[in-house]
Amino acid sequence: MTDERHSVRSVPAPTVTPSRLALLKGGLIVSCQALPGEALHGPDIMARLARAAVEGGAVGVRVNTPADVAAVRAAVDVPVIGLWKDGDSGVYITPTLEHARRVAASGADIVALDATDRPRSDGRTLAGTIRTLRAEGVMVLADVATLDQGLAAQQAGADAVATTLSGYTGDAPAGPGPDFGLLSALVAALTVPVVAEGRISTPKQAAHALALGAHTVVVGGAITRPASITSRFVAALSPTRRSRPLRRTRHDRPRPHPRGCRRDTRRRRCLPRGHPRPLGP
Repeated sequence: MTDERHSVRSVPAPTVTPSRLALLKGGLIVSCQALPGEALHGPDIMARLARAAVEGGAVGVRVNTPADVAAVRAAVDVPVIGLWKDGDSGVYITPTLEHARRVAASGADIVALDATDRPRSDGRTLAGTIRTLRAEGVMVLADVATLDQGLAAQQAGADAVATTLSGYTGDAPAGPGPDFGLLSALVAALTVPVVAEGRISTPKQAAHALALGAHTVVVGGAITRPASITSRFVAALSPTRRSRPLRRTRHDRPRPHPRGCRRDTRRRRCLPRGHPRPLGP
């Protein structure tokens, strides 16, 4: 396990009851995350970002690392879904039991973890990890990539299942948009709430996810990653700027010269007739 970048004191979490999950029903969860090296990285900034999301109507937030979870927990009164990304390959979303315990101790109402069938770095099984957390009073959100993984997570005792990892584990390629097929299959097969997450970038997509039966919808990059949002606009404008000349406005057009003047093309001024043309540039 990598060392956490800030010392984190244990923050008592609110009483963990199913009502915390019920508070998310039909609403929007905003994922407030920034990785090291990004401009918005840091607990204080994430806390402010979470506050802004709640002011806009978010019913919950999803936050990465114990330090950020603790800061956000102190800043908002909506349910906090905590996780801990450690690494960048394999199982790296809350990969071990100890990661999950640290996230819960930092104040998360619900702990999200990788619930795929890939090996975990602490050697524990997913089912064993979930059972231990549930016995300790921790609610678990299982991030999956397939229907079979969702069924296994429910059987292991997960409180909810999310489509977060669809397209990111090698089970199937990531499409350009949300995996509504997986969402529909999970809703039809599971009895626990299903959370729609992953590549949801428009309000229309979010609304469609709820129409398909999602308990709640998580949106991240489309709301809280300004660098990514900016790059999308820049990419869309670049071809236009290359292919279309700038249009002149009436203020850009040459003005007619007064009668009796001739044009000095070098200095762009009007000279009286008979005035010698100046030399030089």
